[in-house]
Amino acid sequence: MLCVQLGLAVSVGLFDRVGPEGAAWLRLAWAGVLLAVAVRPRLSSFGRKTLVACVALGVVTAGMTMLFMQAVARLPLGTASALEFLGPLTVAVVRGHGGRKLWPVLAAAGVVLLTQPWHGGADLPGVGFALAAAVCWACYILLTQWVGDEVSGVRGLAVSMPVAGIVATLVSGPAVFVHLTWQLLLAGLGLAVLLPVVPFSLEMLALRRLTTAAFGTLMSLEPALALAIGLVVLHQVPDAGAVAGIAFVVAAGVGAERTGAREPSAPPVIGTGPSDVAVSCPDDETGPRRR
Repeated sequence: MLCVQLGLAVSVGLFDRVGPEGAAWLRLAWAGVLLAVAVRPRLSSFGRKTLVACVALGVVTAGMTMLFMQAVARLPLGTASALEFLGPLTVAVVRGHGGRKLWPVLAAAGVVLLTQPWHGGADLPGVGFALAAAVCWACYILLTQWVGDEVSGVRGLAVSMPVAGIVATLVSGPAVFVHLTWQLLLAGLGLAVLLPVVPFSLEMLALRRLTTAAFGTLMSLEPALALAIGLVVLHQVPDAGAVAGIAFVVAAGVGAERTGAREPSAPPVIGTGPSDVAVSCPDDETGPRRR
């Protein structure tokens, strides 16, 4: 989450040169190239359903990234992240059960305090982009867990990210090409490592160890981090209501962490060779500590 928010804050500096869609395209295109070259996934080792899921994950990733960049161009970083968080929050509510539903409710209260809809004056297109990104984020969580369970390592991500790069190129690439310089290309390469290569890889590994409900609620910490990064990097000062919202979402995150372990499962079977280390949940990690 820290990598994501730092990457977003730095990306804002590119808006004046290539626009929000150009900043998204630079990150996605470079991420697709980096993962394809570093991992070199063998498509023949993927089953049909798994390959379709990886492609769908790539499309959703592109949509989530491009829509959210449009939201950040119109809203404060903390507000945009809080609205986008409604996606994982919905996953947490739907997939949670029993007492675990308390944590999404607590997180929802924090989101309301962070966005403060009673003040009005919000940029409606920005809100719309953030909510559309929230839908993509919910789908991203479900698809990432499914792909992560089926494919060892980050081979699924090495298929989905090139797809995301292709989608972003088709949508935004032609409008950005005329503005490209070597400096922008190098900046995009650095941003791609910070976001999405490192955080998306970590999320796939985390979702092998957590339920989608717990993961979705833990992501409630992201609006709080966004608020902090917005203050430090972009000088966006939060008010008392936003600070109270941070307290709610942090409390929800702690509660979700204590109730969100997944049951141990068989390791993924796709991929062979010394670098294919299956990630499973060992017996001594079935307790509360899962991060």
